[in-house]
Amino acid sequence: MMADNIHVVPTERNGWAVEVEGTDGATSHYPSQEEAIAAGMEKARQDRVELVIHGPDGEIQERNDFS
Repeated sequence: MMADNIHVVPTERNGWAVEVEGTDGATSHYPSQEEAIAAGMEKARQDRVELVIHGPDGEIQERNDFS
């Protein structure tokens, strides 16, 4: 079974979250986007999936494919 893509998204409380597609809510929270990207990248590499990075407005800024 293929793993689902990972998203780095802004939270409502001025932080950042790493979310896995197909799950409810964030898997982890971080105070900065940089920390969330680092954690998301590590998980995406491990799971061999795509990392989708969203900006503060929620729009997609970047995609990194680790499959």
